[in-house]
Amino acid sequence: MSEKNREGKRSARERLAEERERQKARDKQRRGLIVGAAVVGVLGLAAVVGLLAANSGGDDKSDTSSGPVVAPKGANGKDKLSLPLGKESAKSTLDIWEDFRCPACKQFEDAYRSTIHELADKGQLKVEYHLATLIDKNLGGSGSLRAANAAGCAQDAGKFPPYHDVLYKNQPEESDDAFSKNAKLIELAGQVDGLVTDSFKKCVEDGKHDSWATESNQAFQDAKLRGTPTVRLDGKDIFGDQQNPLTPAKLKKMVEDANKG
Repeated sequence: MSEKNREGKRSARERLAEERERQKARDKQRRGLIVGAAVVGVLGLAAVVGLLAANSGGDDKSDTSSGPVVAPKGANGKDKLSLPLGKESAKSTLDIWEDFRCPACKQFEDAYRSTIHELADKGQLKVEYHLATLIDKNLGGSGSLRAANAAGCAQDAGKFPPYHDVLYKNQPEESDDAFSKNAKLIELAGQVDGLVTDSFKKCVEDGKHDSWATESNQAFQDAKLRGTPTVRLDGKDIFGDQQNPLTPAKLKKMVEDANKG
């Protein structure tokens, strides 16, 4: 074999080897791109999941309350989203939108509780309580929802009004999500004679009325009310006017006058 032929074959082998190396490099680069794309996809999915979690408001119960809506026994109004106090035959109706974590709602209850009960006991006033869960969304936590569910459980037992009052009398600081603990809600129920039963505890712990409470809050938002508490007597907003502030005496006179008409 001539030197020229040997040189030609060697050059061909070298070219082939070089081509194989280039091919390996291309394959390696392609695998790197595939892996990189997969990593980006996983990170993108994680980012989406994180965004959804952030937009959920941090409420570990309200986000899982997508089961069937179970209204408490005796609930009233459209879609049975209100809880009653007083006689159905009363001529005047007071609608109150509240959040059990709302400090302003506690202030309203502390100031007007005795007057509302007096008028209801006399058969002059029927009260419809509408429960919202605004503080859970604003500050995080699930105390508003858990308390609303427990209130629904008390309604099932025919003891919503006294339990409602117990919750407000024992309301924690707004930033303290103490009502998120079912054990706390059951403990407070011990202040209402005959309320703490196995069925009540199961109702609270199972979140039987979670979806109902979530729907009640949605109805509040859909109505575009100014906030909690919102108080309306026979459809007219009577609370929150700084120029003409409501007092217990004024509320009593309004109801008495309405009953005369």
